Amino acid sequence: MLRRVNWTVRVAVVALVGAYIFAFLPGYPAVKIVAFVVAVLATAVWALAERSETSRKRYSVVLPYTFGGMTLACAVAAVTPQGGPILVLAFIGALAVGRQANVVTGSIICGLAIGAVALAELASKTYAWGTVGSVAATVLGALLIGQNSRTYRLRAEQAAELLARSEQLREEQARTATLDERTRIAREVHDVLAHSLGALGLQIQVARAVLTDSDDVPRAVELLDQARRMASDGLRETRRAVHALRGDIPPLPEGLAELSASHQRRHGTPVRFEVSGQPRLLSPDVGLAITRAAQEALVNTAKHAPHQPVEIQLDYTGPGTRLVVSNHLAENGESDRPPALVTVNGGYGLAGMRERLLLLDGALNAGRKGSDWVVEAMVPQ
Repeated sequence: MLRRVNWTVRVAVVALVGAYIFAFLPGYPAVKIVAFVVAVLATAVWALAERSETSRKRYSVVLPYTFGGMTLACAVAAVTPQGGPILVLAFIGALAVGRQANVVTGSIICGLAIGAVALAELASKTYAWGTVGSVAATVLGALLIGQNSRTYRLRAEQAAELLARSEQLREEQARTATLDERTRIAREVHDVLAHSLGALGLQIQVARAVLTDSDDVPRAVELLDQARRMASDGLRETRRAVHALRGDIPPLPEGLAELSASHQRRHGTPVRFEVSGQPRLLSPDVGLAITRAAQEALVNTAKHAPHQPVEIQLDYTGPGTRLVVSNHLAENGESDRPPALVTVNGGYGLAGMRERLLLLDGALNAGRKGSDWVVEAMVPQ
């Protein structure tokens, strides 16, 4: 919007100066015509350069000299009789030179323009040095204003670049810290598993030796109880470490598609998965809860209705996110009572899924609908 306003002002100024010169001032000296044509051409080149960033770079070398020619021609025309209005165009040209060129280049260009004005005044033999001084002061003032504007713009661009680099550096530091943390957690998971499984294996070997060598059943039971406690402790520590890595879980549709394919490969059961609506970004807690619900439902289908078709639908069309797992029941299947398998996340069947969803203000419904067993999980996101 601001660029359009700037261009409107520029074109309006050039048009108004041209109209005033050729409509209200007597005579059409060639120098005025040339100066106005050069100003129009310079404005056109400026328009081409401002179309895009690529065009700006392409014309960056040409623009200072284009505006230099505009400044020179309009400054010379300004010292001719009744040429004062063209001084406005000389001001615009010198201003643009200051904005486009460095200090040395801009000073040389404007110096040449002032020199040309002086030579034109000498050639005319009118010796109106006051007019020459006014033109020189106007050109130099415009150059200084343009240079200040250029310096401000360059500093703003440098500040923006530094800010972008700073943001990039912070992102790299955060990414490095995250990778370091994940490496540490992975190491802890490995250590926990290695220690727990190793100790568990030894404990079972000792229990086996007690049974086979001394037939001491109470001692063997005690050792097995210790092994069970060791397994529970190791599993708890492992879950704690893995829980911190759940940011690595894939997007929910992708994860459920892989889960469906894995269940079909493992159990030889036809599984159809589909997504309705536009997928939305969910929090890790919500995505994990829905994934666990799908896993639990699939485990129960494998127990109570093996080899029967399963349909999984992930629905984003409503105000919340809904998961529906439908399993066709065998005619002699135990379908009238809810399954009671332990969940893969350590919950307790449907009760564990329902409690997990309630923590997220969600809900779980499970029951028979016709010849299907349907599990429906809903979260308000």
